[in-house]
Amino acid sequence: MDLFNTEFTDSQNLLPYEGTVLYYGKLMPADRANRYLNALLNNIEWKNDEAIILGKHIFTKRKVAWYGDQEFEYTYSNTTKRALPWTAELLELKAIAEEKTGESFNSCLLNLYHTGDEGMAWHSDGEKDLKKNGAIGSLSFGAERKFSFKHKQTKENISLILGHGSLLVMKDATQTNWLHRLPPTKLVHKPRVNLTFRTIVT
Repeated sequence: MDLFNTEFTDSQNLLPYEGTVLYYGKLMPADRANRYLNALLNNIEWKNDEAIILGKHIFTKRKVAWYGDQEFEYTYSNTTKRALPWTAELLELKAIAEEKTGESFNSCLLNLYHTGDEGMAWHSDGEKDLKKNGAIGSLSFGAERKFSFKHKQTKENISLILGHGSLLVMKDATQTNWLHRLPPTKLVHKPRVNLTFRTIVT
C-alpha cells in the first residue's frame, strides 16, 4: 500500500495491525529545516558504517554517528559503537521529538545518505541494547525519500515519503512484527540525514 498522497494525523496508526507507526509530517518551515541540515552535515562526527557479514569486514558508503546521554555501547551487524556527547543541535532536535511525541530518548543513531544510490535493506531494530517495544523517533532532513514497511509473516507492504524536517515514530510491537527499509533510487541526487532517537537500557 502506497501512502504517498495521503494526509495524516499524528494519532493515525499507519500499520494495520501488530505495531504502531505515527507520522507527524513536517515539524518546521523549510528555512529552519535547511539550517538544521547544514549544521548536521558539518558538525556531526560522521564515519563510514561497518558490518561484519560472513566473517568479512565491510564498510558502507553511507555514514553514521552515535550520540547519547553517556558513553552507551550499541552493537549491531556484529560491530559496537560508543556514544559521543550531544551537540547543541542534537539536544534541540531531541527536545522537539520528545515534546511532539511525549516519549523520552537517551541516544541517537544518525545516518547520512549522500545520494539516492545509498539506502538501507530490510531490517528491524531489535538489538538487545534497545528498550523492548520502546519508541524510535525518526527525524529526516534533506532529500525526500520513500520509506517502506513489510510484515514479517503476511509480507504486507506499506510505503510513504518522508519529508524534509519530518518526524516518524515506530513503537509498541513494530520491531517484532515488521521490517523497514529505505530503498535506493536513481531519482535522488542530494543528501539525506536521518536521526533515530532511541532508548538504550543498561
